[in-house]
Amino acid sequence: MSLVLARIDQRLIHGIVVTQWTGATKAKRLMVVDDEVSKDEIQKQAMRMSKPAGTGMSIIDTDTAIKNFNAGKYDNHNVFMVVREPSTLIRLKENGVEIPKVNIGIMFDGEGKRTVKKMVSVNEQEIQDFKTLQSMGVPVTFHFVPGEAEESFETYIH
Repeated sequence: MSLVLARIDQRLIHGIVVTQWTGATKAKRLMVVDDEVSKDEIQKQAMRMSKPAGTGMSIIDTDTAIKNFNAGKYDNHNVFMVVREPSTLIRLKENGVEIPKVNIGIMFDGEGKRTVKKMVSVNEQEIQDFKTLQSMGVPVTFHFVPGEAEESFETYIH
């Protein structure tokens, strides 16, 4: 099956991801793709502690993810991927990784950002990155938790 859903969530692995999204996606592997976190043993160790029993976890950089997906390493897994930035997903897609859907979860507020929805603040580059993903044929939606209605990207960003 391979990748079943990619989520933008700047908290990466946390309660909602572990308790709700893992089950909703029937994930057998949680995957964090982040060039910085993949080098931080303390953060990686903390995330691994929250991994549900019977679920694999990978915390890898973007190049490793590209190499592993293209080599078929996850072909027999249901992978739920979490990244901090949409630009990571563009790199994956440009390098042959099939992304069936992108779910926008939590994006923190900051300088140069505007809040478009509760828990989601974006800057102009991120908006363009989401539009790029859509132009590549990847649906982008807002979906905080599985029990809430999924909302289209265009509902909040035009």
